[in-house]
Amino acid sequence: MPEGRKCLPCIGRPVAESRRGALGRGSRLLRRLLSAAEVDLVMRSERQCAANQLRPEDVYVNGARLAQEELAVLQGCPCPPSRLRPGFYWYDKVSGFWGKEGHKPHCIISPNLSVGGNLDEKASNGNTGILVNGREITKSELQILKLAGVQCAGKPHFWLNADGTYQEEGQKTVKGRIWDKPIVKLLSPVLSLPTPNKAANQSGVEAASSGSRPEYLEQRTIQKLLLVGSGTSTILKQAKFSYKSKPFSMDECEDLKLIIQSNIYRYLGTLLEGRERFEEEVLADRRKLNKDDPSSSGHSGSEFCAEVTEYSIVPRLKAFSDWILKAMAIGNLEDIFPAASREYAPLVEELWKDPAIQATYRRRSELPFLPSAASYFLDRVVDISRTEYELCDMDILYADGITSSDGLASTDISFPQLALDVRVDESDPHDTMLRYQLIRISNKGLRENSKWLQMFDDVRLVIFCVAVSDYDEYHEDVNGTIVNKMVESRQLFESLALHLTFEQMDFLLLLTKFDLLEQKIGKSPLTACDWFSEFTPLVSRNLINGSSSRSTRSSSNTGASLAQMAAHYIGTKFKRLFHSLTERKLYVSYVNALDQESVCSAIRYGREIVKWEEEKPVFNSSETVYSGEEPSSYSH
Repeated sequence: MPEGRKCLPCIGRPVAESRRGALGRGSRLLRRLLSAAEVDLVMRSERQCAANQLRPEDVYVNGARLAQEELAVLQGCPCPPSRLRPGFYWYDKVSGFWGKEGHKPHCIISPNLSVGGNLDEKASNGNTGILVNGREITKSELQILKLAGVQCAGKPHFWLNADGTYQEEGQKTVKGRIWDKPIVKLLSPVLSLPTPNKAANQSGVEAASSGSRPEYLEQRTIQKLLLVGSGTSTILKQAKFSYKSKPFSMDECEDLKLIIQSNIYRYLGTLLEGRERFEEEVLADRRKLNKDDPSSSGHSGSEFCAEVTEYSIVPRLKAFSDWILKAMAIGNLEDIFPAASREYAPLVEELWKDPAIQATYRRRSELPFLPSAASYFLDRVVDISRTEYELCDMDILYADGITSSDGLASTDISFPQLALDVRVDESDPHDTMLRYQLIRISNKGLRENSKWLQMFDDVRLVIFCVAVSDYDEYHEDVNGTIVNKMVESRQLFESLALHLTFEQMDFLLLLTKFDLLEQKIGKSPLTACDWFSEFTPLVSRNLINGSSSRSTRSSSNTGASLAQMAAHYIGTKFKRLFHSLTERKLYVSYVNALDQESVCSAIRYGREIVKWEEEKPVFNSSETVYSGEEPSSYSH
């Protein structure tokens, strides 16, 4: 196999460009047929043989076709373009910015290279009116300039150097460095914009004299995974625990403490509102009975006893309850708590343990705004309110959101460094060059700023999370309308699937909170959601009534449980919806967000989908005898 995986008639012929991305990457089947040393030899031949190299006449830079010498300079510089393929590119020789014609910058390469023609003003199809080195920049770049503190009023023109220093055209004074502010380097990858490295700052003279490219070999390609939907904050936090040596900074921990301490009083307020409602319902029923039964009015008895119900609390706790509800009504609960949380923690604990509140909590299915984690924190309210309170891992996972703003968050993942990933294929050299970035946007952030989606046109996979227990739950949207959570998830899913940014992207649906579905499915049917009105499973009476100890587990005797059938039905509904909208396949998997290994498995499955989609052009071709095994669209 002198040129890798080529049949005899194809030896000496150029490689098909649709296959260039998979050069030197062994397939699963190839690794099963050959030894590791043989696979390595074949892949090395495939990468290095002359026939498989990129041809200079297929690459245009700033409108000019490259010569062989220019291509050698471009590929041999300390920081060359990653994954260079035939096409039309623009190159800013002063700053080193590089991108495809009509698109924003893709990366920053070595500056001052003598390649291509002159940079055109409309090279990146910008529409901001602001020129940088003669090129009109895009909206994403304008946002980064503003974050860097660059004054952009009046649409000025700038010169930007490779080291990040900038100045206005016609002036000699350097105004600053755009890379000095940490927020610029933090948000540039999120906005799909590049940041420089050491090699990018070397001049073209140094690049030409340097035959090695160590920075390029060490540079990793970022594969972005977008995480949206219900329960995404818990999945991102699990990813941080799994893939980061220090998952959360001190500032992030302080933010999470504040979130937890403030939310305790929100949970309590929801319970107190429910208590008042339940108490009023019981009293109204009693009054109705007394009105319908005149003989009861003549009976001796205390009116006070008639006004006491299982939802009644003692006057001392009633006064505290009224104070909290008043603070919630006027909207200044944040101003009072958690500053006063230590002082009132014993009262909160006493109120939480009161029989009336416990009776209210037993009817939590009727309290749509009470999260399942409420009891976890209320049981420990005194400890949480202490000054020396330290977060444990479960506190972080159960906390609502990630930061006080609960907007955009991300974490980087490098699979070869993960000890838990026992299935990492060390024989695949390409995988060690990849770095994955999991980016999470909250549903609130999507509703308030849908323009963010345009910044993620280079995302490789959209991971959409749906809580299967949401089918009978409701919440108040930004317009004050009470909506079904599952229906809202479907609407968000539809908007993403139809968004132009994700037109050709793969989607992975993660079904979460299966444990809560098991608890409620016997009492609250799936048909409570109008979208699932056609769900009519054939199950035994034991499964419906929940009388069997094995009703929530599959077995060889009973088959699938009611909860399993319901979850599968939900997944199928989303698959059919996705196919009707896009005529493409939706990948589906289950995940327990509180189980670290389950989350890691889901992320690994997402990685396999990305790898499989990359291999498709090669291994689905009729010109090769090798073929991969497509991962199932359902993963358990």
